[in-house]
Amino acid sequence: MDDINAWVWWLVGAAALGIPLVVTAMPEFGMLAAGAAAAAVTAGLGGGVVLQVLVFSAVSVALIAVVRPIATRHRSQRPQLVSGVEALKGRQAVVLERVDGSGDGRIKLAGEIWSARALDTGQAYEVGQEVDVVDIEGATAIVM
Repeated sequence: MDDINAWVWWLVGAAALGIPLVVTAMPEFGMLAAGAAAAAVTAGLGGGVVLQVLVFSAVSVALIAVVRPIATRHRSQRPQLVSGVEALKGRQAVVLERVDGSGDGRIKLAGEIWSARALDTGQAYEVGQEVDVVDIEGATAIVM
């Protein structure tokens, strides 16, 4: 395998590793493809086969060791922007009709009227009190 063919084969390998990246959405294949591209550059600059394999290994392992934990951490983080019912949890509301454990009360939450019940069934909130929304079950806000 001469130097010109070596870099071509490394690029073919990089492209071949890119296919499972697209099909499976596993970023590790992309990191291996980047390692193959680095080996192609090494081959193009005249590096020997041993050096090419070392560059491929070093770049691939370094990317997997550095990028993968960062990607995993970002994937597991809660999104910054919450919407829908999740955005209402933790907000304050004003009691419009007495709220207790029965679920017959009404609150004004984010400009809308919601049915509400107290989280603690023994607790009651009177008209005009501010309450915190802790959960939403269907169309009923659970408050405390």
